[in-house]
Amino acid sequence: MARDYSLLGEEGARAVEAGLAKPTWYRTKIDPRTIRELMIKEDARPLRDLAIWLGALIVTATCAVLLWPSWWSAPFWIAYGVLYCSASDARWHECGHRTAFKTQWLNEAVYHLASFFLLRSPIVWRASHVRHHTDTIIVGRDPEIQLMRPPKLAKLLINVLGISDVIALVPRFLGHVMGHLHSEEKAYVRDADALKVFLVARIWAVIYVSVLLTALVAQSWLPLILVGFPRIYGAWHMWMTGVLQHLGLAENVTDHRLNTRTVLMNPVSRFLYLNMNYHVEHHMFTMVPYYHLPKLHALIAYDLPPPEPSIPAAFRRLVPVILRQLREEQTVIVPDLPPTAAPYRDEVQQLLAYAAPAQ
Repeated sequence: MARDYSLLGEEGARAVEAGLAKPTWYRTKIDPRTIRELMIKEDARPLRDLAIWLGALIVTATCAVLLWPSWWSAPFWIAYGVLYCSASDARWHECGHRTAFKTQWLNEAVYHLASFFLLRSPIVWRASHVRHHTDTIIVGRDPEIQLMRPPKLAKLLINVLGISDVIALVPRFLGHVMGHLHSEEKAYVRDADALKVFLVARIWAVIYVSVLLTALVAQSWLPLILVGFPRIYGAWHMWMTGVLQHLGLAENVTDHRLNTRTVLMNPVSRFLYLNMNYHVEHHMFTMVPYYHLPKLHALIAYDLPPPEPSIPAAFRRLVPVILRQLREEQTVIVPDLPPTAAPYRDEVQQLLAYAAPAQ
């Protein structure tokens, strides 16, 4: 029988009873002065990265439009889509935490822009992500678990193009336009914030309708390919990096080393992803800005599982586990720790019986 991953079912109640709601997470010991230094935010580096991102969006969009409808425009559309959707996901994430910029209005401005690109209500998704961090991969508590067990592979695979996300997001967006929160959203969105949710959705609706009308009047697909549709064709890099965050690892544990994965990535992916490949480090020390995560990784590597050496290597280890979960849904990867690390808590013992063979 499949578990109930909804936030309103029995699994959530069991998690509360078991003390898994807002648990005390394991955290690697580090000098408080060092972590305070790493938490210091600045504007220079994120402004540089913002300029590169927005500049690349403008350049790729301009080249794509000028070359349209020739096939020579295709590479520029592909790049534009990734910058519009996948790169927005990382900027939505970092600015949602308010850690990217020292100047807070910059965090808010970029957060709202990225939220629009991704069709994610900024108020709803900030509350959702707070819950994701307090109750990471706790069944019935975390609203951002990507793949339930047993895994639904078709849903996972069509989301390479963001289709599963859009199918879930559009009805909720339309509900917000009409003045309704989804029943699960009510579990983590404050009542006082509901009117803000509805106002933002209605502003967005005006923009989307204007884009659609422009396309109809111009009898051209270009407005839709520039605004809205990139949420689908540009999602593949976001999917590729996102599924590596937690998939195949343990549920209902209180140690991020057991449910979160760090993957070493190439410089382009790291720029698009804003260093979120250092994901164990991010979950342990959420308020460290993305540009300090490599340094944090070096400081606490002695206490963490070795990172996956590359994106392909991570998938080579993950895919067999996902396929095995179709038959044995409790199968998980239990990462090995270096000799210098503090041991896992007692909860790891129950996982070992279902641990996938080490590779």
